[in-house]
Amino acid sequence: MQQIVDKLNEKEVGKVLLNEPLKKHTTIKIGGPADLFIQPKSIDGLKEALNVLKENNIPISVIGRGSNLLIPDEGIRGAVIQFGKGLDHLEVDGDQILVGGGYPLVRLAAIISRDELSGFEFAGGIPGSIGGAVFMNAGAHGSDISKILVKAHVLYEDGTTEWLTNEEMKFDYRKSVLQDEKKGFCIEAVFQLEKSNKQDILAELKKHKDYRRDTQPWDHPCAGSIFRNPLPRHAGQLVEELGLKGHQIGGAKISEMHGNFIVNEEDASYHDVMALIQLIKDQVKEKYNIEMVTEVEIL
Repeated sequence: MQQIVDKLNEKEVGKVLLNEPLKKHTTIKIGGPADLFIQPKSIDGLKEALNVLKENNIPISVIGRGSNLLIPDEGIRGAVIQFGKGLDHLEVDGDQILVGGGYPLVRLAAIISRDELSGFEFAGGIPGSIGGAVFMNAGAHGSDISKILVKAHVLYEDGTTEWLTNEEMKFDYRKSVLQDEKKGFCIEAVFQLEKSNKQDILAELKKHKDYRRDTQPWDHPCAGSIFRNPLPRHAGQLVEELGLKGHQIGGAKISEMHGNFIVNEEDASYHDVMALIQLIKDQVKEKYNIEMVTEVEIL
């Protein structure tokens, strides 16, 4: 693997680390080491890295800010590429913006408010990045990415890239074409926003941030919502009705604040969290005959 590292450094793709603990890069603070961990310094650096990895038949996984992610304690074999600094560019052109896949949602919502641009208020308090948000059509408070995306610049697993329109992304509830039909990753995106009053935008952002702070356990390491809502029911409500809030296995606990959150209470393992996920699935199926589907991405 050191030879691969040397090749990547020779190409100056960005930061390259061996056996990097992935719990340092997930909000739930769980995850074993990646054989190879790469933070590309640019889109060109990303493409160079992919070329080297493909030439050497190294398996590839991609992560963002780790806010909707669960990684095994055994870690990830092959290379893990993180979209972050280097893929966090932002260009504002009137009421349209071009933004890199590594740009944090919370920061973007705050920055564009200065230009009196409205459309990302729903993202206030969502601790993810643009790439992940497009991938899963992130949303809240009655809006989501599909409402504002014009097109997405997609990188496929074979190293090719393509711009996909909103229609081609085939958005649905917490879904996009990138999850199955066209497996790939959003490296940048163009959004159509609207001019609005700055104070109104800031007030809306604050309202959503306050709501998340008051109703979700972000003061503990967690991975965000564990399940998609089986509409018209809500996952957290089902968990509460089953009396599972506060239930703990090992170091992982179903949040007492919100039933659709599992928190890392005390050095929780991947297997602790998966056991709680299975418990919820089994009990919801037994009592309500509902198949629960995870929203959190499990590598």
